[in-house]
Amino acid sequence: MKLSLSYKNVDLREPIENEVARHLGKLTKLLKTYTPDLVQVHASVEKHARKIAFDFSLNLALPTGSLHASGDGPDVRQSIKNAFPALSAPLQKHQATVRRDSQWQRKR
Repeated sequence: MKLSLSYKNVDLREPIENEVARHLGKLTKLLKTYTPDLVQVHASVEKHARKIAFDFSLNLALPTGSLHASGDGPDVRQSIKNAFPALSAPLQKHQATVRRDSQWQRKR
């Protein structure tokens, strides 16, 4: 999995990288079917200039499509915690569509 992080108006980089790595470890369980070279993750962290809030946006590029999620919060950890679950649900739906699970359901 290729990871790229970009920062805007953020000073603390090491805690952000540790938190992102921890959440990506959980996300790799869902991405076992893809070759690790073909999965790309781009994350960006931005601090608002006028208020105490952080935006965290996450783009996941897969061979079958790309997904986007974002999270915001009063601190960086909370914004990261909001973004990753917002990405896992559409990822599971995307994988079900690729597998064509709806065609394999039994008719009643």
